[in-house]
Amino acid sequence: MLDSRTADALRQAVGAARSGDVARAKQLAEGALSDGGDTAALNAFLGMLQARSGDLAAAARHLQAAHEARPTDTTIACNLIAVLIDKGDLAAALAVATADLARTDPTLRIARYRGFVAQSLEDFPTAVEAYEHVVAGEPGDFESWNNLGNARSATGDLEGSVTALEKAMALNPHAPPTRLNLAVALRSVGRAEEAEALLRRTSEEFPDDARALHELYVQYKKEGKQDEAMAAIEAAIVRDPENANLQLKYGVECGFLNYVEQAEQAFRKVLDLDPTVVDAYVGLTVQFEHSNREEEFAPLIARAEAHGIDEGTLAFMRAFELRRAKRFDEALASLALVPPDLQRERTTHLRGQILDRLGRVDDAFEAFSETNRLHQESQTNPLERSAELRAQVRDDLALMTPEWAASWPAVDGARERPDPVFLLGFPRSGTTLLDTILMGHPGTVVLEEQPPLNLTEKHVGGTAAIPGLDAAAVADARRFYWDEIAKVAPEPVAPGKMLIDKSPLFLTKAVLIQRLFPNARFILALRHPCDVLLSCFMSNFRLNNAMSNFLRLEDAAEFYDLTFSHWERANALFPLKVHTIVYERLVEDVGAEVRPLFDFLGLEWRDEVLDHQATAKKRGLITTASYAQVVEPIYKRAAGRWQGYRKHLEPILPVLQPWVEKFGYSL
Repeated sequence: MLDSRTADALRQAVGAARSGDVARAKQLAEGALSDGGDTAALNAFLGMLQARSGDLAAAARHLQAAHEARPTDTTIACNLIAVLIDKGDLAAALAVATADLARTDPTLRIARYRGFVAQSLEDFPTAVEAYEHVVAGEPGDFESWNNLGNARSATGDLEGSVTALEKAMALNPHAPPTRLNLAVALRSVGRAEEAEALLRRTSEEFPDDARALHELYVQYKKEGKQDEAMAAIEAAIVRDPENANLQLKYGVECGFLNYVEQAEQAFRKVLDLDPTVVDAYVGLTVQFEHSNREEEFAPLIARAEAHGIDEGTLAFMRAFELRRAKRFDEALASLALVPPDLQRERTTHLRGQILDRLGRVDDAFEAFSETNRLHQESQTNPLERSAELRAQVRDDLALMTPEWAASWPAVDGARERPDPVFLLGFPRSGTTLLDTILMGHPGTVVLEEQPPLNLTEKHVGGTAAIPGLDAAAVADARRFYWDEIAKVAPEPVAPGKMLIDKSPLFLTKAVLIQRLFPNARFILALRHPCDVLLSCFMSNFRLNNAMSNFLRLEDAAEFYDLTFSHWERANALFPLKVHTIVYERLVEDVGAEVRPLFDFLGLEWRDEVLDHQATAKKRGLITTASYAQVVEPIYKRAAGRWQGYRKHLEPILPVLQPWVEKFGYSL
């Protein structure tokens, strides 16, 4: 009960405030307070008046005094908590919203505040206790059930999180955030199919909301479903094109798929939306590197500097520019400034490349080994996948007997179009330089490491299914191949144009090629096996099943042995039409080595094919690990480089020695 003087002062002060005379209201209340009026009531009024005026510090002082004078008054406590939250003083707010006060508050407002503040402070056990008190008193409060689910998840109570979020969704099935939280919780307890179904349903029922599609993208990425992940992020971008986070992730995915133009557009869009996003600068740096646009580095670095991008990121960007300028000592010094959590695999690999160019062989090998060790930790299980591929090649080899080949039914050799030419050879054997030279001829369409043949292999059922392909099945498989070619070829394969389908590891596809294209010609790129294996180990490949074999030297050597065993077995079973290009001779005299190749292919010689640098510049993105070399003049430093690393290669030399001798090399 207020004394009459306090009550009268408050009545006048409230009237003044309502009429807009805030100064008079403050004067009346402060006067009554200095005259000994009710401390709690007058400070509570002054606190709310100051809060409405925007003076949060003064509001907090008055409300704190009121709270101390009347600590069980939940209205004063709630007002003080609200002001402290607005001030950003969450710890003080939690100190006011005690468990005892929450338990005595029938309105549950204190408990709700306590849960919110504790959750914001990442004091999740306290948040759980507070929200459990709220839902016990008001079981229809879906927001508190939702918050309880999130808090339980943070404490590790995953099943409890699902239970709370299911309750929240049952209470309000039309709240997308609750659905998303539940999907994440379901995924965390191994109910991924239910999570996917919920997210799909949410994306359909809320067609303007991109968040469910984003969560689908996250789930598919975790499950290694790259195609589905890409489709989800593309659909999310359509719904919310001004979302910088979605654009950034789309750019990253495009980068993985070598969609350089789309990746660049996405990263540029991110910077248009927010020019301080570090990962967009990093993404553009990588895209410029892969598309041989070193002239773009300086303007990008200048833009990053202008927007205050941190020195670590700038050092990463500068290292690429310095490496391309062959300022290797400066590039190495720049890399030393890159923080360890920024593109660690790429930075470590770049360090190895620079150390190699500086002749610091042991340090370079250590850097490449560290890069591959980091890759081995990928959640996509690269070592397991590489072992599965080697096992598949072994199984294929076991099938490939003369009796097996003789069992194939005869097929009419008539063809509706000329058979392709297949350019193959173990990775890092000069196939990218060769395909660039061949691109320089107007009579060719060169396909660089695209999926049509691999898709065709899946279409027919793999190596084991080849003997069962009759004439109709062969014709169907050929049509399938050419249909897939039409989807990815850089230009239509018109009559009179020669398709050259290049992929190094078509070495293990020779049997399939022979069955579908018996008149196909093969270009085999050879290089010293030790140089090849070292270069593969030192390359920063995308970790598909094949390239994962190069993370460990022993796996790489076994894969080389299996791959060439497969190739040699195919040559023994069938009369393959093969022309061999030797890398060491190619770098000595490119014209002398490739002129006979053009005769073999029936292509008229043109001197311009030797200007591979001009061709490489025109082609834009080069999708192999050779992108930095093919825009340079032919160089010889890589031939015999393995000798400098010999001590590191000693463990695999016994596996390689038979192939070294067979191909005319020596150790």
